[in-house]
Amino acid sequence: MQVVIYTREIKDRDRDQIQLLLDTLHEKQINTYIYLPIKPRVDELVTYKSDVGVFRDYLDFSIHKIDFFIALGGDGTMLNAATIVRDSGVPILGINTGRLGFLATTERKMIAEAVGILLTGRYEIETRSLLTVESNIPIFEDFPHALNDFTILKRDVSSMISIHTYINGDYLNSYWADGIIVSTPTGSTGYSLSCGGPIVFPNSGNFVITPVAPHNLTVRPIVIPDDAVVSFSVEGRSENFLCTLDSRFELITSEHNIAVQKCPFQINLVRVDDRDFLKTIRDKLAWGKDARN
Repeated sequence: MQVVIYTREIKDRDRDQIQLLLDTLHEKQINTYIYLPIKPRVDELVTYKSDVGVFRDYLDFSIHKIDFFIALGGDGTMLNAATIVRDSGVPILGINTGRLGFLATTERKMIAEAVGILLTGRYEIETRSLLTVESNIPIFEDFPHALNDFTILKRDVSSMISIHTYINGDYLNSYWADGIIVSTPTGSTGYSLSCGGPIVFPNSGNFVITPVAPHNLTVRPIVIPDDAVVSFSVEGRSENFLCTLDSRFELITSEHNIAVQKCPFQINLVRVDDRDFLKTIRDKLAWGKDARN
């Protein structure tokens, strides 16, 4: 078995978890690669009991037969991991060293147990859909896909913008708002939720369109099938607007015509415990808990 260890940043407090993970992989005789940008920092913090390789980028999947991509961090780390794994099909195991952990569901205390589960095959794979962005003026050319959401937002303290929205070419609405979100089911528990959008089950086959601070109070989030193509044009007093794809962003103008549709490939997430979607939202959102007691 071969695995890659990935994270966005490493703090001193993460040393024990990384050391435990490396020690466990060594004991189980699992070949280990470390993502190149973080390896110097890992070298400073841990002691290696066996040699480790270096994993540079997506192209290395064609060189090494990687079985699992282990991401340490929170949900932001998982979103970044998806931009590296891409369409390789390599499952991502998220070890939560962050806060909420809707995607990184494996608790840090389970590190040794999780490695054992990977070896014995007692894990489950959850497939998550992505969305793809296309534009007449190219944007996000390196990886035009998102696991969570796509947004168009006004910049800074400028006035609201007008976002003309179409579904399969048919006019839906002109949103006068601070912005708009198109989220996957995975992203429905993210930015969309904080703007009043619904929680959608991961494999429900939907997109959610959620306005951000709409001027018209009758405008509400809408759930649409994920085989639809959602297209936008934007107007406003500013010369440009903010466009985001998960944690990445670019500036666009009124000259951009943008379309969002379902991505042709999916991301595989590893689940090593009984924490299904219902249990995750109950725990993370404190549903069913009486704060008075």
